[in-house]
Amino acid sequence: MSVQSTTPTTPRTAVDDDPRRYAHLSAIRLEDPAAIARAAKARRRHPGVKVGQQNFIVAADHPARGALSVGANPIAMADRRQLLDRLQIALANPHVDGVLASPDIMDDLLLLGALEGKLVFGSMNRGGLIGLINEFDDRFTGHTAEALEALGADGGKMLTRICLGDPDTVSLLEATAKAIDSLAARKLIAMVEPFLSVRENGKVRNDLSTDAVIKSIGIAEGLGSTSAYTWMKLPVVPEMERVMAATTMPTVLLGGDPDSSQDDVFASWEAALALPGVQGLTVGRTLLYPQDGDVAGAVATAATLLNRTAEVSE
Repeated sequence: MSVQSTTPTTPRTAVDDDPRRYAHLSAIRLEDPAAIARAAKARRRHPGVKVGQQNFIVAADHPARGALSVGANPIAMADRRQLLDRLQIALANPHVDGVLASPDIMDDLLLLGALEGKLVFGSMNRGGLIGLINEFDDRFTGHTAEALEALGADGGKMLTRICLGDPDTVSLLEATAKAIDSLAARKLIAMVEPFLSVRENGKVRNDLSTDAVIKSIGIAEGLGSTSAYTWMKLPVVPEMERVMAATTMPTVLLGGDPDSSQDDVFASWEAALALPGVQGLTVGRTLLYPQDGDVAGAVATAATLLNRTAEVSE
């Protein structure tokens, strides 16, 4: 079988309905699985992050944790073909710097040639499945630091939910510290996403109060034997000035599952992006599944927020 996995495909401009459009990925995985490693090795890397140039990263690691919902649709992200369509639309925008993805999605994007010149962050712990009885025992079931180095990735992301009333939290903190050290030993970025969380009526809820976010930062930025390569990935909450005063680490803002209008979400991002230390956005569902269905439009609008902020900082 002849496979040209390192040649970028024509960027998609719309979500397709042809059920065969990604059949070639299944064929490659069946007959030539080593094509993924070849594509990673041949990929042109991002030139590197710089102060004053905020980065725009699209997140696509939700399904690996069983998080398929967007808004009122509980299975919005279930169709992998539609997700790949939407990711390719987003990544085709030259202002999108990269992707944060679980290994399965990362491999598909590599085979599609969609990561040329992009920042690449792997998703490391996906074991804390939504609704799992021990959800806080969020084990590292995804990318390892070793695998990310082999892929030529820029770093790894870890969700760090801290529940003071759950004994599994201490194991998660220890595993997170070890992952940070393993990434730092390879000079790879550790993108840590901390929350103070609680379990209410059988469901895990992240405390998005300002004080709780600040406390989670204090805990998370002290993990590992070095913080030299650690970034924070933080929610946009009230009093973001106080939140950003809690850390000197480069910080990207997360989008989450929006519960307000797109205009309100964008306005909150724009205000937070103007704060010192904010290095950009790492957003998934809000842009990949916008309320009006216009992925390219949502991504383009979000990109203008970063561009304007970068111009002001210069």
